[in-house]
Amino acid sequence: MSVSTENRPWHVVARTLADAGCDLVVGLPSDEPGLMDAAGAVPGLRVVGVRDQRAGACAAIGHAAVSGRPAVLAVNSGPSFANALTGLLEAGSLGAPVVVVTTRVPALGIGRGAFQHTDQAAMAAPLAKWTFLVEDPRQLTWALRRAVHLAVNGAPGVVLVEIADEVLRAPAPERRPAPPVRRLRFAADAEEVRRAAALLAAARLPVVVVGGGCKPAGAGAAVRRLAELLGAPVFTTAAGRGVLDEEHPLACGLVGLYTTPPADRLLAEADVVLAIGSRLEETARMGWDGLDDKTLVHVDVDPAVFLSALEPEAALLGDAAVVAGQLADALGAQAPETAVVAARRAEIAAVRAEMLARGVPADTDGDALTVSGALRLLQESVGRDATLVQENGLHDMWGYHWPVVSVGDGARVVTPGEQTMVGFGLPAAVGAAVADPARRTVLVCGDGAFEMGLAALPTAAELELGLTVLVLDNRGYGWPRFARAEERAPDALTRFTAPSHADAAVRALGGDAVRCTTPAELTAALAAAAEAHAAGRITVITVPVHDADVPVGVRRLFADSVTPEPPSSGAVA
Repeated sequence: MSVSTENRPWHVVARTLADAGCDLVVGLPSDEPGLMDAAGAVPGLRVVGVRDQRAGACAAIGHAAVSGRPAVLAVNSGPSFANALTGLLEAGSLGAPVVVVTTRVPALGIGRGAFQHTDQAAMAAPLAKWTFLVEDPRQLTWALRRAVHLAVNGAPGVVLVEIADEVLRAPAPERRPAPPVRRLRFAADAEEVRRAAALLAAARLPVVVVGGGCKPAGAGAAVRRLAELLGAPVFTTAAGRGVLDEEHPLACGLVGLYTTPPADRLLAEADVVLAIGSRLEETARMGWDGLDDKTLVHVDVDPAVFLSALEPEAALLGDAAVVAGQLADALGAQAPETAVVAARRAEIAAVRAEMLARGVPADTDGDALTVSGALRLLQESVGRDATLVQENGLHDMWGYHWPVVSVGDGARVVTPGEQTMVGFGLPAAVGAAVADPARRTVLVCGDGAFEMGLAALPTAAELELGLTVLVLDNRGYGWPRFARAEERAPDALTRFTAPSHADAAVRALGGDAVRCTTPAELTAALAAAAEAHAAGRITVITVPVHDADVPVGVRRLFADSVTPEPPSSGAVA
């Protein structure tokens, strides 16, 4: 690796990022030796080469979600940077700590047709927390450490550091070893905590909503203690899944679009909502009757979150774990009476029992596989503490519903954010598996999303990650087809007519590809997938699904809409 030590500025960049706490650099190699080359010579840094910058951005998201550390995306000016933007848009939506390091063309060429010059800062501005152009070698280590600090502190997110060509060709700046960048924790204002605790103590039925911001804070234990003091039902956003074990007696699944009836009754009846680490984005509010009239107690590390969706009665600015602990302590002297808590717990237990009894829904058609049945078999095979990576297509949204899938607090859950880019899942699963290769990493996605993410497949094979992928195949794009059915509009454009090449690609890379139409076939395929994981081979299991197998949350929101009939035998491969 002598080339990385000869190119001293890049070596300083790599060492600075490692010192700051980064452990992954993902990207494509540049024409000249660059960051990826230098990082390969730095202890503690893992270098992952991908075939597509968009996939690299998603892999950085998956890695950060599982490792809890900021990930670095290495790109260059021009198409390389522009191609990464879709994944970075998702990273910004999720609040994923991703440090983008890119180059800038020589200054003398700017405005004169410089090769591959583009205004990267302007392109990144809507989604990045901070952008900075390093034009002097003396700025280099400061800019990189500040970038990591901003990526992990406050609301985590995307930061961009551009390094001018002149800096990379100048003598290397001095680098002094430095400690990792610390994640700062701070408490909320004591008076605001007292006000919030009083609102919660006086509530008839408080509800706790847990968002993805609770994960970097490690807020699980504090949230559980607070909910148990209140006897309050706990709902999570998609990103918040795994903060509380979903078998906990107060856990009621996901909120909004992914709420499983009759848990929506608890949301409708609530008078006070405690939201911790969530922006209460649109999918979290979907189908929530009367939310605008409820009293909101909002906890977040970012003041910009407050009043973005709803105006809180009490806004508590601080770390999710610290503030949840403050609230629990404040409730100690004014917690609801034991009888009140017992009554709430009994109501929650009845709701959970009804959810379990419904089976959501019961499998029918004899030996035919429904989506919910396939997901249950998947979970039985991999357990509740695997890494679960999800997309957001029509059929795979079943996986967001408890009790179809039940997530333990030891699990890692990686989901897209509000942008829900198609093709997110496979590259995100690569990054997640790199972060924890011993843990089973499973991806649930549709056939369209899987094909769009195929650029990540060679990387999974090269790294011997042993991913297990469940592809729910409706031969096209399910959500647009469902939406068109509502409008009674033509859906020919949503249907794939050419045969899929995905299985051939999997097999060409040494993986296993199998198609299952019965529970027995899927059970056998999952057993084989466990062996393939141990051997480092990817397994792709495709299950044909019907258009009418619509997730319960979608049916709940579109109860008055036209539900598509199961397609003819020729429409489902």
